[in-house]
Amino acid sequence: MATLQLGSNYLLSSSSFSNQRRICASLHVPSPLGAKTISLPKLPALIKVEELGLKEHTNSDGSYTQPHQPMTADKDDHDRLVAKLLAIAEAVADRKEMHAIIGAQRNNWNHHFLHSINSINLTASLMAGISSIPLGEANPHLLAFKLSSMVLFTAATGMMLVVNKIQPSQLAEEQRNATRLWKQLERSIHATLALGAPTELDVEEAMEKVLALEKAYPLPLLPGMLEKFPETVEPTRWWPKLRRKETRPKYVNGVESNGWSKELEEEMKGILRVLKVKDEEKYVREGKLALSINKTLATSGPLMAGLAAAGAGLIGSPALGQLPVLLGVVGGALAAVVNTLEHGGQVGMVFDMFRNNAGFYRRLQEEIESNLGERDLQKRENGELFEMKMALQLGRSLPELKDLASYASPSCNDEDIKEFAGKLF
Repeated sequence: MATLQLGSNYLLSSSSFSNQRRICASLHVPSPLGAKTISLPKLPALIKVEELGLKEHTNSDGSYTQPHQPMTADKDDHDRLVAKLLAIAEAVADRKEMHAIIGAQRNNWNHHFLHSINSINLTASLMAGISSIPLGEANPHLLAFKLSSMVLFTAATGMMLVVNKIQPSQLAEEQRNATRLWKQLERSIHATLALGAPTELDVEEAMEKVLALEKAYPLPLLPGMLEKFPETVEPTRWWPKLRRKETRPKYVNGVESNGWSKELEEEMKGILRVLKVKDEEKYVREGKLALSINKTLATSGPLMAGLAAAGAGLIGSPALGQLPVLLGVVGGALAAVVNTLEHGGQVGMVFDMFRNNAGFYRRLQEEIESNLGERDLQKRENGELFEMKMALQLGRSLPELKDLASYASPSCNDEDIKEFAGKLF
C-alpha cells in the first residue's frame, strides 16, 4: 500500500513539474481496503470531426465561415471541352485515313491510265502500218486493220482528254499532302488534350482548321475538284486566319519581354523579307512554268491521237497517197511519247508540289506578321520558342537564322538578296 501511494505521489509531482503536458487518461487506484482514491482530471479522449472542421473555419472574431465546397461547374466545363476535342480528333483521324486510301487509289489510276493509253496508241499505230501493206489486189485484211486502228485511236483520244482533265498524279499529290496535314492536326489536338486545360478557343481553332483543310484538299472528284489549270498560280492555303494567343510573360532582368528583343524583331523582319522576295516568288514562278508545260502536253497529246485516228480512217485513199499512213503511225507514236512525258513525268504533281511549297512559305510569313503586328509583347508567342520553330521549319540553325537580320535594313535592295530563307526544299 505504501508503494502504491508513493507511485501516486510521484505521478502528481511529475504532473505539476510539466504543467504543459496533457494526459488524456484517468488513473483509478482500486482500494479494496478502503484507502483514499487519487484521481487525475479526465480529459476528453475523442474530438468530433465536425467540431474540428468548425474550428478550422472559425475566424479570429468568432464568426464562422462556410467551408469551401468543391465546384462541379468547372469540372463539367472541362469534361465538355475534352469531349468536343475528342470528337474533332476522331473526325480528323477518319479524314486522314480517307485521304490516304483515296490518294493510293488515284496514284494507281495514274499508272494504269499511263500504261493503258500508251499500249492503245502503240497498238493502233502498228495496225495502221499493217493496213497499208499491200497483200494482193483484194487485200481482205485492209478494212479490218484500218477500222481497228481508227477505233483504238478514237478511244485513246477520249481517254487522254479525261485523264488530262482530272490529272491523277496531281490528285495523288493533293491527297498525300492532305494526309500529312491531317496527321499534323490530329497530333496538335492530342497535344492540347495532354496539357489538360483545353479552352473554347482551342475547340474553335480546331474546327476552323478542319474546315480550312477540307476546302484546300476536297475529297470529291466531280464536282468539287480543284482547278487543274488555273488562270493564275496562287500558293495553296490550308490554314485559317491566324489568331493571336495570350502567353505568359517571361521576365528577363526584371523587364517584361516574353522572349522578344529588338534584335529578334529585326531578325524576323529580315526573314519575312527574304521569304517574300526569294522563296515564295521562286516557287510561284516555277509553278507557272510547270503549269505552262502541263497545258502544252495536255493539249498536244489528244491532238496527236486525234490526227492519228483521222489518218487511220483515210488509209487506202488514192488521192492522199501515203499521208494517212504517216499520220496514223507517227501520230500514234507521238501521242504515246507526249502521254509518257505528261503522266509518267507527273507534271501535274510537280505543279501542285510547287504550289504547296509556296503555301508553306506564305504561312510562315503570316505567322511572323501576326506576331510582329501585335504591339503588346505579352500577347505574342514566346520569342525564343518562335525563333526555334522558325529555324526548324526553314532547316537552319539559330546562328544561320540570325544572319538574315541584315536584310531587314531599308538600305538593302531586293536585288542584293542572293540566298533563300528555306533550306529544306
